[in-house]
Amino acid sequence: MVSIYEFRVRQDHFRDKTLQTLAKFVNLLIFAFMTRSELFEQIKKKQSYLCVGLDTDLAKIPKHLLDRDDPIFEFNKQIIDATKEFAVAYKPNLAFYEALGSKGWESLEKTVDYFPSEIFSIADAKRGDIGNTSALYAKAFFDQMSFDSITVAPYMGQDSVTPFLREGKWIILLVHTSNPGSADFQLTVAKGTERKLFEEVIEKSKCWATADTMMYVVGATRADKLSEIRVLVPDHFFLVPGVGAQGGNLEEVSKYGMNKSCGLLVNSSRAIIYASQNEDFAERAHKEAKKLQEEMKMLLDTYL
Repeated sequence: MVSIYEFRVRQDHFRDKTLQTLAKFVNLLIFAFMTRSELFEQIKKKQSYLCVGLDTDLAKIPKHLLDRDDPIFEFNKQIIDATKEFAVAYKPNLAFYEALGSKGWESLEKTVDYFPSEIFSIADAKRGDIGNTSALYAKAFFDQMSFDSITVAPYMGQDSVTPFLREGKWIILLVHTSNPGSADFQLTVAKGTERKLFEEVIEKSKCWATADTMMYVVGATRADKLSEIRVLVPDHFFLVPGVGAQGGNLEEVSKYGMNKSCGLLVNSSRAIIYASQNEDFAERAHKEAKKLQEEMKMLLDTYL
């Protein structure tokens, strides 16, 4: 029996704008939700929990692409084709597209439409605002585009997060990031509970949604912290940036963070997409993604 995920309608097959719009609507209806069990099935099938970050920078992509009509999309397209065998998720960082104005948004939409149907898509937007504003952010990324999930900054509290809790969509809360300044606020201790701020965020947010629709961003550069966070949320998935160019250790992340459903999406961006800035960039991206997948396969055998 053929999976429904093999029947995605590809908008790029149509030249007519009306047909493209219709195809987009069909995709939004049919491919509206990837469940946690379906995500785990993809992990087991590919023996990988790799998320490829599409932090696509015009200043860094190979020069021979710059004369294309849409160099950003052409780069992304070739990266996707080269890595989709090993990736279970793709994560465009929205800043790289927003910085290019309307052309960047167009490149982003084309990229999202090009994602293979079995791929979990993440809008790395880090949004979060008062309720009506968050609701419009949700409309932009869930209705206008067909993202499966969005990263959300929870600093403004529950009413800034709940508009993203759409049926059939995921939210990914920032809780413990890997940047040097993360300790400025995330590690401060709350009076009364003696919990760190990121722990408070986790405890409160557990009441907002279940592990079936909510994940957490946990940075890889402090892998030992993953075991502490895993105790707080044993069933949730973690989106883990920082492996690769930022120095995170994949084996430690897997050892401390994996749960019975794997529970990890480990992101690698620059180490894959900028493995080469020459005409062999896609081939080199394939090689780097394959290397990570092979390591992930061994770690799944060890820790799952």
